[in-house]
Amino acid sequence: MEQPGHPPVDVRRSRRRRRTVSAYRDDDGTVVVLLPARMSKAEEREWVTTMVARLMKSEERRRPSDAALAKRAENLSNRYLEGLARPRTVRWVENQQQRWGSCTPADKSIRLSSRLQGMPSWVVDYVLLHELAHLLEKGHTPAFWRLVDQYPKAERAKGFLEGFALAASWELPPDAVPPADGSAEVDSGVEPGPMTAEAVEPQVDELAQ
Repeated sequence: MEQPGHPPVDVRRSRRRRRTVSAYRDDDGTVVVLLPARMSKAEEREWVTTMVARLMKSEERRRPSDAALAKRAENLSNRYLEGLARPRTVRWVENQQQRWGSCTPADKSIRLSSRLQGMPSWVVDYVLLHELAHLLEKGHTPAFWRLVDQYPKAERAKGFLEGFALAASWELPPDAVPPADGSAEVDSGVEPGPMTAEAVEPQVDELAQ
């Protein structure tokens, strides 16, 4: 099933599904919508339209633009770092395969791996705050972690990324302290590897009448 302006949709009915409708993105880009078997064709069309729209909206929230990312960085700096971390650029990058995020203190640039797109916003914010803190404290020093740990979900986000890495059999490298001249990049401490769409795409659930 395809609709103009929307991705391909695969509708799957289940006799075991009674009142709930779910939708998720498959690894080939197809939106899978799970429906109770009892639904009529008219109800199916209505729910497919609703769930595809909700899924796309959810995905959009999880994939902010560079401009939105820069605004989030500004808000995080103001809230947790007294506005002292002021990056010149904040952007997504596609070629960052060995780290979640990186910061170059010399030119005040921050880059986040596009692999974070689709993860919960509080995880993205944690990595972003981590890199912002590197503008104030270059190494992974006690002072650096005091800055980062002001974020209420810091431990939860660390656990999320660590568990994600372990589940994918990634190796976690020791923290690296950059040269004193600030010329090196510093990262968020996790080396990722290949991931599948199922691991990062959100699922939307709804209760059917």
